Amino acid sequence: MQRIDVSASRRYTVLIQEGILSNAGKECAAVIRGNKLLLLTDETVAALYEQTTRASLEGAGFSVFTYRIPAGESSKSIDNYLKIISFLAEHGFTRSDALVALGGGVVGDLGGFCAASYLRGIGFVQIPTTLLACVDSSVGGKTAVNLPQGKNLLGAFYQPWLVLCDPLTLNTLPPSVYADGMAEVIKYGMLSDADLFAQLEKGTLTNGEIIARCVTIKRDIVQQDERDSGVRGLLNFGHTIGHTVEKCSQFSISHGSGVAIGMAIVTRAVADTTLVCRLEALLTATGLPTRCSFTPDELYKASLSDKKRVTDGIQAVTVLQLGQGGFTLLSLPEWKACIQRGCMS
Repeated sequence: MQRIDVSASRRYTVLIQEGILSNAGKECAAVIRGNKLLLLTDETVAALYEQTTRASLEGAGFSVFTYRIPAGESSKSIDNYLKIISFLAEHGFTRSDALVALGGGVVGDLGGFCAASYLRGIGFVQIPTTLLACVDSSVGGKTAVNLPQGKNLLGAFYQPWLVLCDPLTLNTLPPSVYADGMAEVIKYGMLSDADLFAQLEKGTLTNGEIIARCVTIKRDIVQQDERDSGVRGLLNFGHTIGHTVEKCSQFSISHGSGVAIGMAIVTRAVADTTLVCRLEALLTATGLPTRCSFTPDELYKASLSDKKRVTDGIQAVTVLQLGQGGFTLLSLPEWKACIQRGCMS
């Protein structure tokens, strides 16, 4: 078992081990005081892992309630948030009880925001079942739902009590969903780990090793800047345009594909040909896109509602040298020109 300790506003541990779903009850019992758990999952994950997880939780003495949502980004909505909050209230959940999010980033983000706001905070455990959730969204405490105006505009910083990663769950992912997670993995290599990027090019890492490398990088950044007011902003590499691509597509383009396109557009706009070629080659080999059909003007206009916008511009994350991400404050005209160059290069 690999153990990565996170020291933020709440100290917690990320455990990575094949088959850990069967021990979820024991691990949760070590951090949850109450006896009531809400197991939040989506319909796809429920068919695969709900029974094993629920049996383990009940075996540890918990009274388990299950709430299932449809799979997909559209479920990360205010409507589902209110329904889950009402479910918790109707079933008498207290502050000592907890919500367990079993699934990908949508389930984790939605569940985390519910846990953060119900009774001003109840226990929260992340059990990510996608690569994207394992390496990124399950760690660091960002929780949110989407608004019609954009992604993740309503949310809270709320660290989990525990994160359990079972690499075996990745074996059941469709190739496109696994590729979504690889966009975030490649992001970490671009930003802060050139050796990770090189090993991804060679294909020499196991899923467990990938998860541990990425979680360690994110842990180190989150511990410096939990509230995303400084260095944590580096983790937004590719995300400003990525979220814009998702929004323009009415979320028919996945988060991972959006981030891949966003990284490629920004890198084409600012970096040298060698880095651009390496990034595009790795994204393509992983099954991810590097371009989209939306015009630069469409992307620019949609990006203006992004959280990374400041009063008079955009705090863009750029990578000029592999493994060394940085910030560039661009005026709105400069940001528009950046998108134009990245789309047309």
